[in-house]
Amino acid sequence: MANSPWQARIRRAQHASGRHSFAAEILKFYIQVADFQEGLHRRLSTVLPLPAGPLDSELNDSESSELATQFEPFLALAATHGPEPLAALSRELQGRGRTVQSDLINSTWVVSSPSDAQGFLTWTFLQPYAELKRSRASVPQSHSARALCPFCDRRPAVAVLRQMGDGAARSLVCCFCLAEWEFRRIICAGCGEENDRKLPVYNASDFDYIRLECCDTCKTHIKTIDLTRDGHADPIADDLASTPLDLWARDHGYARLQQNFLGL
Repeated sequence: MANSPWQARIRRAQHASGRHSFAAEILKFYIQVADFQEGLHRRLSTVLPLPAGPLDSELNDSESSELATQFEPFLALAATHGPEPLAALSRELQGRGRTVQSDLINSTWVVSSPSDAQGFLTWTFLQPYAELKRSRASVPQSHSARALCPFCDRRPAVAVLRQMGDGAARSLVCCFCLAEWEFRRIICAGCGEENDRKLPVYNASDFDYIRLECCDTCKTHIKTIDLTRDGHADPIADDLASTPLDLWARDHGYARLQQNFLGL
């Protein structure tokens, strides 16, 4: 498992937590979460071996039952290692019983974006299964015209820049199943604005490889992780490490286009 996506994310989160003390708590929690997610992904790929259906469909009985058995250990992890508000919420959900937990899993699976902390906590639990289902599906490769995930139709949490020829190509990364698809660079992923004068880009010295791409039309922002400047960066871990950029954007009137699966 040394080269698994989760191990890569864990290594990057460990590196970032040592560099950015302000993000150490959430990154240390994420390391625990990523380790759990890897184990859950491995288990589900074994016990639910049949071809997966579309991500926007409801969970079937076997999926729902298997996920429900693993939700309690996840809540225990969050109660032990999560930041106090999240830990308290996890303890509360532990006390509400299997039926309530199962209902929460099923209802969260089909939403386009959670609306509260318990929804995002459950999304975090469900994310590796979303990633597993996507890996079993045929996802369109050319999808640059839309800002929604080609597999699950959800919004992107972050963007990335990858080397292409003499320049860099932009891709969006789904907030849930983590699908990545190409998307034009000079266009707002929120509203489609194309006037570059209304699309300011900001950087911070602590994160010189991250572009904070804003839109003055819809007043949203998305982070773009520039892998041409730091090839070791990871979209998930570095998004969590750079939360001060989100706070700066909020203070300047820009809402995040889509919260990540930890609700940040």
